[in-house]
Amino acid sequence: MALVYIIEDDESIREIEEFALKNAGHKVVGFADAKSFYKQMDAVIPELVLVDIMLPDENGNEIVKKLRRNPETKKLPVIMVTAKTTDLDLVKGLEDGADDYIKKPFSVMELISRVKAMLRRTEPDDVRFIQFDELTLNNEKHEVSLGGKMIVLTYKEYELLQYLLVNKGIVLERDSIMEHVWGMTYEGESRTLDMHIKTLRQKLGEYGSRIRTVRNVGYVIE
Repeated sequence: MALVYIIEDDESIREIEEFALKNAGHKVVGFADAKSFYKQMDAVIPELVLVDIMLPDENGNEIVKKLRRNPETKKLPVIMVTAKTTDLDLVKGLEDGADDYIKKPFSVMELISRVKAMLRRTEPDDVRFIQFDELTLNNEKHEVSLGGKMIVLTYKEYELLQYLLVNKGIVLERDSIMEHVWGMTYEGESRTLDMHIKTLRQKLGEYGSRIRTVRNVGYVIE
């Protein structure tokens, strides 16, 4: 199915991740450090990367930032695997460019589901451009511009904004958003959605205030 790279220095965790994803039909290559990962990236770019934050030679956040600065990998889906679970740590990971995160310890089924959801493409084929006042979403180039200025979004931020815009003016329930953007509902994982809404608002600046929270229901852009 997909080629997945795993950067994890804990051999036991890396073996579990490799075994689970291989059994799910993916081709997997594991790395114990950033150096070996970069070397392989020069040869073949995968379809998804799982990266631990605490690595022996380079912090996982720095790896993500480098991937986003490279034109060839700026849209490469990245999932962070972390034992750090404070809001500050999670926001930092998303701001650095990660599309999603998995908290340690995690179940094999959660890992497989997150990877499957990340790889699932939900972009509507018949919607090429979405215009909402000064905001333009271009599905052909997978780009977002605001007042003519390009806005750099992660893959999941883009999918989230697209879903809100396609349904502008309609209050979307949390479960509906999670199902559409992440491919499933996550009980107890509402922070995933909230963190992405927060970073999306920040990147859109004043325009981000148009994404309104509807208490006990979900979100709407209007």
